[in-house]
Amino acid sequence: MWPFWWKGASGFSARSTAEEVTHGIDGTGLTAIVTGASSGIGEETTRVLALRGVHVVMAVRNTDSGNQVRDKILKEIPQAKIDVMKLDLSSMASVRSFASEYQSLDLPLNLLINNAGIMACPFLLSSDNIELQFATNHLGHFLLTNLLLERMKKTASESNREGRIVIVSSEGHRFAYREGVQFDKINDEASYNTLQAYGQSKLGNILHATELARLFKEQGVNITANSLHPGSIMTNLLRYHSFINSKSSFALYIISDFPLFI
Repeated sequence: MWPFWWKGASGFSARSTAEEVTHGIDGTGLTAIVTGASSGIGEETTRVLALRGVHVVMAVRNTDSGNQVRDKILKEIPQAKIDVMKLDLSSMASVRSFASEYQSLDLPLNLLINNAGIMACPFLLSSDNIELQFATNHLGHFLLTNLLLERMKKTASESNREGRIVIVSSEGHRFAYREGVQFDKINDEASYNTLQAYGQSKLGNILHATELARLFKEQGVNITANSLHPGSIMTNLLRYHSFINSKSSFALYIISDFPLFI
């Protein structure tokens, strides 16, 4: 429905804001982790969750930027409960450190929003010698989720409130390598394609969410897992490509914004 701004079955359209979608929802007593919360979708997610009474933990690579966003939100919503914690998803050591620190705070965890990501960057390796897009977009979130899963299960059980894991994927998953996830070529610079590598990491997100949903159903766990395409939004995710100078990026924008026409 969204290419023409029509409302879907939910009653919302592509023009609906996060505030409109969450109108009337009381998130008091809920705790959420939002990755990549210092800009773009993550920043707005943090702001609106805080507006609805959710205690938000901003998991960010740059804590200075995170604190600036936190201060900006607090000026708008003085009663907001927001913390900033360091997390570099491209580093498995950083992910483990974040999870350990979070566990030590003894906070509940109702919502895990795996939002952070990078797109179509030049071939680079992470500190663990893993192709950077796959490491950041998929592996970091995969490890983070697994490390926090027992905390989420405990929270869902004790609060009797459904937990939720949201993994931000992309229609770009359709443009992964022909073989899908090339596990035997993750670090192969010769065959590396910026957009296909991005699609590969986003496909990994979807497979992760699908498997989590299957396991939760099988185990009778009161948690849902979802992946989603957020639409085409002008954020700094596109810092490696401009619509003016990159035909491939422009094509991805057109296709992702109008998936019904693929």
